[in-house]
Amino acid sequence: MIAAGAKSDPYADERAAMVETIAARSSSTSKALGRDDIDPRVLRVMGKVPRHALVPEDIRKASYENRPLPIGYGQTISQPYIVALMTDLLQLEPGDRVLEIGTGSGYQAAVLAELGMQVYSIEIIEPLAERARKDLAALGYGNIKVRVGDGYYGWEEEAPYDAIIVTAAASHIPPPLIKQLRPGGHMIVPVGSRFLVQQLVLVDKNAGGEVTTRQVLPVTFVPLTGGH
Repeated sequence: MIAAGAKSDPYADERAAMVETIAARSSSTSKALGRDDIDPRVLRVMGKVPRHALVPEDIRKASYENRPLPIGYGQTISQPYIVALMTDLLQLEPGDRVLEIGTGSGYQAAVLAELGMQVYSIEIIEPLAERARKDLAALGYGNIKVRVGDGYYGWEEEAPYDAIIVTAAASHIPPPLIKQLRPGGHMIVPVGSRFLVQQLVLVDKNAGGEVTTRQVLPVTFVPLTGGH
């Protein structure tokens, strides 16, 4: 994978500042996680993944600002703090199989891959999927598979997954995704509509297959689209 922290990288200082900003949000983090700090592993990889290489060229100057950015086709790349928080909430271990719904620019997938996960990512907008696939390959992320499809239905052929992350707001937690989550696994998904308060919801499936949910914090995401 790319050595994003190399001295030749003109964005290294900005990326380090982004990580410091994420780490400083201890009050929000403590409410969401029950502890003051984001997992150091997550912060370390976010200090390495070149976010600027995964956004359109005309907004690269804003790559490391702690806010969502437009990536075309009415879609956005999530705020870095939210990427860190959602990744942390999945309680991942190296080698876990993670399903991502909404590839977008590929940034979230890159963060997961840099953590050592095998990532399966679905994007419903074909040009975005193709661009992300090309950009991720150029950065050397061979542990990410991207396909075009309706993420509501998941990727049944590769199930079950240790974790599932949904990067668009659904009106409800998609039943196919719950089914594809292995016992003991975790899913993070924004739930709500574009015009009402959305909640980031953590879904846990215990060893016996029983599902529990917890609202983490209010968020704003673009809506999950598709035939459902």
